[in-house]
Amino acid sequence: MYFFHKTMDCSIDGANDVASETCSQVRDHSPELERNPSPPPDPSDGEEVKDTDAIGDTVYSKHWLFSTLSRLIQKVTNTSDDSEGQMQLTDDEDDDLCRVWDMAMDKDVAGFLQDFKAPHILLGVIAKSCNPRLTEICVGILGNMACFPSTCLTLSQNEDLGTVLLLLLGDTDPPTLLETCRLILTCVSQNDVSSLWLQRIRHQTSLRSNLLFIMSSSTNTDLLEKVGELVEKLFDLDEELMKTWITVRPCEEGNDGGSCLDLAPCLLEAAIQLRSEYPNGLEVYLHVMQLLTTVNEGIEMFASTGGPGKAVWDFVNEVVCEDLCNPEDLAVVLQERKGTLIQAFSVLRALYGFQERWGSKDDTGISLVGTILQVIQYQSEQKAESSTKEDAQDDQLLTLSDVISEFLSEICLHISKDTVAALVKRGDLTEMSVLTAFGILLPNYPSPFQNLMFMLSEVDPDLADKVRKRFPV
Repeated sequence: MYFFHKTMDCSIDGANDVASETCSQVRDHSPELERNPSPPPDPSDGEEVKDTDAIGDTVYSKHWLFSTLSRLIQKVTNTSDDSEGQMQLTDDEDDDLCRVWDMAMDKDVAGFLQDFKAPHILLGVIAKSCNPRLTEICVGILGNMACFPSTCLTLSQNEDLGTVLLLLLGDTDPPTLLETCRLILTCVSQNDVSSLWLQRIRHQTSLRSNLLFIMSSSTNTDLLEKVGELVEKLFDLDEELMKTWITVRPCEEGNDGGSCLDLAPCLLEAAIQLRSEYPNGLEVYLHVMQLLTTVNEGIEMFASTGGPGKAVWDFVNEVVCEDLCNPEDLAVVLQERKGTLIQAFSVLRALYGFQERWGSKDDTGISLVGTILQVIQYQSEQKAESSTKEDAQDDQLLTLSDVISEFLSEICLHISKDTVAALVKRGDLTEMSVLTAFGILLPNYPSPFQNLMFMLSEVDPDLADKVRKRFPV
């Protein structure tokens, strides 16, 4: 069951004003909403009724949709502003609104709802409702409508709606938060309106603290995954926004507890929650961490003494060595979770050089080097098999091979005699694996090759001689 560790403020400043203004706009522009929907056409000609009442090419009824939305307007209108009630939905009302939610996934229905000014209606309901279920459904309907470019453009151009949706990310209701994130992510992902949403988000300072609070305190894995996808998309589209989120000082955003949060620890906490059961969500958070390492501000944050870099390194190292690269499951992982491996190794490679600053005595984890050797050995064998079968190489596997090769070269450039001895003793550095490793290093990375060769000569001269025969230098 989902819960927050501490209470979030669910109030939305100015929500009642928005609701009042929106309801006024709906009345001004839609006089037909002042009365009950018109009765259906004369049923004397069944085919004609079907044609006039159907929405586009669907079997959905205009009359039923008019009636359902009209009842919703009446329900909200009859609720006084100072009412302490929850504006409870009956089972029938819940069922009908959920049908509208499902129907909105149809392009014709989404367009019809837009023409009927449903976004204004739903905005008024969201702003006035204190019923979490009703708010969730209304946001969900808008989220389905936003899947289509034309309706998404109309929704995105509604400034009041944009403001209310961003403020809703400070709500306490997990389903509402999930649908709100889904709606904003859908809009941000569409090229025609993404810049509009990014501009709003830059000016909505509470967004950062609200999303970080969810990441750091929520145990709802569906919500964590969707929040991660939203942050991933924002950082991917707007590097300057990412830099701002990295460099903002705790408590700059306000006086509430959620503002005193740093980015990397919150990402790490969410990734820990998703580690075992939600691999797609974990990959998203690893990619966000990897994006942070592409800017100087992110590198400085991770590298700082007492900063989050050591904790992130330890976590990602465990994920790679304990979860992903079990020799028995390596074939499955390289097929089904190669994206996660790419992000994980990219993060480790970016953080590798800062271990001395963190006080780490070992130049890198023995198990990690062994894992890298296992992966490159397996990939080498698979590459040989695929070349005989004339199979096309998977682009992600090629990317993974490049990332691991570069990481191995950096490790071998500084690898110690003790580490090489431990790898030989553990059986990770065998004749087969060392020949594979040298085959990768020699063409492009001569200095790492020479350092590893020197250390190997000190530890196991016989194995070193075998390498020299294969790679005479």
